[in-house]
Amino acid sequence: MASGLSSLSDKQSRMFQTNDDVILSMRAYNLTIGLTVLYGVIVNALLSYYFAPQILAINPIALLIGYFVLVFIGSFITYRSKSPVMSFVGYNLVCLPIGAVLTVCVQGYSAEVVGQAFILTAVITGVMLLASTAFPGTFAGMGRMLFIGLIGIIVANIVCLLFTIQTTLISWAAAVLFSLYIGYDWVRAQQYVPTLDHAIDSALDIYIDVVNLFLQLLAIFGNSDDN
Repeated sequence: MASGLSSLSDKQSRMFQTNDDVILSMRAYNLTIGLTVLYGVIVNALLSYYFAPQILAINPIALLIGYFVLVFIGSFITYRSKSPVMSFVGYNLVCLPIGAVLTVCVQGYSAEVVGQAFILTAVITGVMLLASTAFPGTFAGMGRMLFIGLIGIIVANIVCLLFTIQTTLISWAAAVLFSLYIGYDWVRAQQYVPTLDHAIDSALDIYIDVVNLFLQLLAIFGNSDDN
């Protein structure tokens, strides 16, 4: 699944660059971030619930290619556009293919496992938002460590895939990593100029963190259920 990080230059531009977008109050700005993330989650849930047969009928290779193409294009549009309308279009181009891939991923797990992973993802997300709000300095300094950890997780997953090694420990490490990323990206969002466009950009960062956390918890609960 795609990383929750946009490029450094994109994030820096959110701190200094202003445009024709209206400046929001911090309450409205944060509410927009939260509602946009929630919107993405709801879209994914609706896709999985109502369109699973159609999605599962798609050729896996075509689905994978479409996923990477649309996520790349959607991310590019969201992070590069200064228009909130275009950024939201890009956000949808990311949410839809991720929802399709999630629909395929959850097929291998029971409804109980999916429910457990979903609930714990929601709880952890809430806890990390509260923790990062209470201790912003701690989370703000995690950027380099989290990036190195992300690279390590990617390399470890590749090695395990090549040598068919059990990845439960890596799933736990990745779950911790993406939990911290949620707090980190929330703190970063508070440092940006509070515009509608920047709220959507920040929501995409957090949304992808949440999706990655859900996938890791799904793998952990799934392995536990199998045992």
